[in-house]
Amino acid sequence: MSKRDYYEVLGVQRTATDEEIRKAYRKLARKYHPDVNKEADAEQKFKEVKEAYEVLSDPQKRANYDRFGHAGGDGGFGMGDQGFGATDFGFGDIFDMFFGGGRRSNPHAPKQGADLEYRLQIEFKDAVFGKNVDVVIPRTETCDTCFGSGAKPGTHPETCSACRGTGQTEVVQNTPFGRIVNRRVCHVCGGEGRIIREKCHTCGGSGKVKRKKKINVKIPAGIHEGAQLRVAGEGEPGINGGPPGDLYITILVKPHDVFRREGDDLVCELPITFGQAALGDEVIVPTLDGRARLKIPAGTQTGTEFRLPGKGVPRLRGYGEGDLRVKVRVVTPTKLTDEQKEALRHFTRLCGEYIKQEQSTNFFDKMKQAFRGD
Repeated sequence: MSKRDYYEVLGVQRTATDEEIRKAYRKLARKYHPDVNKEADAEQKFKEVKEAYEVLSDPQKRANYDRFGHAGGDGGFGMGDQGFGATDFGFGDIFDMFFGGGRRSNPHAPKQGADLEYRLQIEFKDAVFGKNVDVVIPRTETCDTCFGSGAKPGTHPETCSACRGTGQTEVVQNTPFGRIVNRRVCHVCGGEGRIIREKCHTCGGSGKVKRKKKINVKIPAGIHEGAQLRVAGEGEPGINGGPPGDLYITILVKPHDVFRREGDDLVCELPITFGQAALGDEVIVPTLDGRARLKIPAGTQTGTEFRLPGKGVPRLRGYGEGDLRVKVRVVTPTKLTDEQKEALRHFTRLCGEYIKQEQSTNFFDKMKQAFRGD
């Protein structure tokens, strides 16, 4: 019987990438593997898929096949006399190949400790100018009594005899389709690879204890809400002599009563009187580090914004500071004396506002007519 085209076997185009070929093979190998598929022709299809993959996954073999087809020679493409039954290729090996399963990593290998996160709330002014603060971190530390071994002082953990310290056991089965190796977590040591006969009374055999540690943290000037500071080596301790993790401090900033922040600028609102807005004035405005003078020109309108350069937030990753932006709000008086009212009436007459009042009356009359449908 003539061989099927290898690209047809894997169900891919001749222009398929290596990744597309690998994915197709993985899917078909799992589908037709005799350990999973009990159909009569499953073994033959699995061998066909494997043969196609062996050729198309090798750049040189694939080039020869693309040029000469199956005439390129069985020595380059076929499975030869080896056959499926003589291999140690099992269903578990497929997952080992593609997913890294089966074999566990060495349980005694050094591992880095876990990272920790701490949320720190600071004052608005401290975020602008920076500050050194002490934080108390609850974390796990290596037991000082057993030095992390978990064993009672004077004793030592023993290597598990069931798995010989590997943390896993193997069960080998010889089947008509080959030799299958199943690996499982050791039921004696629970995958640790060692057994502690006499546990440390301080840590109960874990090798770790819970403690609180005070750490001094430098808050840089100009830090913003949500920023994280990394303190290297202040996370959870490492395992089996591995390095400790890191501590990440997330900054939360309290709101200010007067100022709000927009980028590196500070923004505040300044109330002024009608007289100051109309005639102009020089006023005192607050800043985070004192007071400053601001000149209000005559005829200033509500919403006008003035800038005080360099009175904002220091730039966290640069030079200089932002600005203080002062937005003016003209305050309308609510309680006037009779003398003040008369003065305003005189002022409006001087401004000719009686014309505006007439226009305003006409406007409201027209609005009333519109609602009545006149």
